[in-house]
This record gives sequence, structure tokens and C-alpha cells, in this order.
Amino acid sequence: MRLLRPIIVFAVLIALWDVLVRALDIPHFILPSPASVFLAGAENLRLLLYHAQFTALEIVAGLILGAALGSSTALAMAYFGSARRWLLPVLVASQAIPVFALAPVLLLWLGYGMPSKIAMTLLIIYFPVTAAFFDGLRRTEPGWLDLARVMGGSRWTVLAAIRIPAALPALASGLRVATAVAPIGAVVGEWVGSSVGLGHLMLHSNARVEVPLMFAALFTLILFAIALYFTVDALLRRLLAWQPDSIPTDDD
Repeated sequence: MRLLRPIIVFAVLIALWDVLVRALDIPHFILPSPASVFLAGAENLRLLLYHAQFTALEIVAGLILGAALGSSTALAMAYFGSARRWLLPVLVASQAIPVFALAPVLLLWLGYGMPSKIAMTLLIIYFPVTAAFFDGLRRTEPGWLDLARVMGGSRWTVLAAIRIPAALPALASGLRVATAVAPIGAVVGEWVGSSVGLGHLMLHSNARVEVPLMFAALFTLILFAIALYFTVDALLRRLLAWQPDSIPTDDD
């Protein structure tokens, strides 16, 4: 049933989409029918896979680098008081700048290649990972910290043996959010300027009024994003098996 439910939901949404297009007689250049999108995807499968591999690489690379940088920043702020005083205001102020506005600047600095798209993805996910992990690091159970001090634990020992393990669930939540929003950075970077990628394909398909192909590229991106999210979620569940879900399942 776990596998059947999403298939049923997807089929119902497709059916509603088809009924909407037929009932309102919507022109195909505004909203194509599901059949035309599927046909365009089948006819251009090799083209979609070619562009998808670049977007996927940008997303995964940006996710890994952003997670590493965000985790390092959170650890630095938790361990060093001076780093916390200097970095926290900068981190918060950076969110006042729309990341989309930085895309042309990154394109100017890093060029039309993959580095600018990876940098966009990194910037999108950097704050969720840093904020979630730092929040977990500073909300450790006070009793554990008192016990560590009584036993003579050093600052580093407390961080490595108590704060970090206790903050891993918060880091996992930040990584889940980062995984969900990571495709935004890559696609926006491709929209601003690129020669490959699903964002590039969507932009040019729209310019050539090949709307079914544009929707096919969009659905390819959605399928990859869903697969990536559930892969990361499954991996995090396995790594944090010591913290089971407290929400009851249908069988409970």
C-alpha cells in the first residue's frame, strides 16, 4: 500500500489535469494535455536524460558542499564564542539578500559552466543546514552538560561526545529541507545563463513554444527531486536508527 498510495494520487492528479484541459478547452500552448506531455517526453527521452545529468550533478554537488560548509559553520559557532558573535549576524543578514539576485553576479564571476550553478545551489541550502544544526547544538539537554562538567569533560569532549550526537536529529531535519530546495538553485542558475541542463531546456522550449517538451522537462526535474529527497530521507533514517519516529503508523 505504501507504494500504491502515491501511484493512486499521481493518477488522480493526471486525470483531473486531463479533465480540466478538455472541459475548459485550454490551448496547448498554455496548458498541454497529459498525453501530449507524455508523448513529448517519450520522443525526446534521450534529450531529457542528456540535460538531466548536468542538473542532477549540479544539485548533488551543491548539496554535498553546502551541507559540509553549513555543518562546519555551525560547529565553529558552537565551539568558538568569537565565531558566533561574528558569523551569526552575517548569516542572518545574508538572508535579506534574495539569492535569485545573486545569480547574475555568480554567472559573471564563475562563468556559464557548472561552478556557478553549484554555487547557487550551495547558497540556497547553506542557511537551512547551518541554522538547524546550530539550533540543535545549543539546545543540548542541560543535565547531560552538567554531568559532563562534574566528570571533568573538556570543551571539545562535550562538543564531540554530547552536543554533536544530540544535535544530529536537528541536522537531519536541516538536510531534508536542503534536499527539497536544492533544485531551485540549480534551475535558477540555468535560467540566468547556461547551455545545458533542464532549466536551460525549459527556457528554450518555452521560447520555441514547445510547451509539452517544457512540461516534460519540468516533470523530469520533479521526479529527480522526489527520488533524491526519499533517498536522503532513507539514508538519514538508517543513520539515525537510534531515534525512531514517534508518529504512529497506520498499523498502530
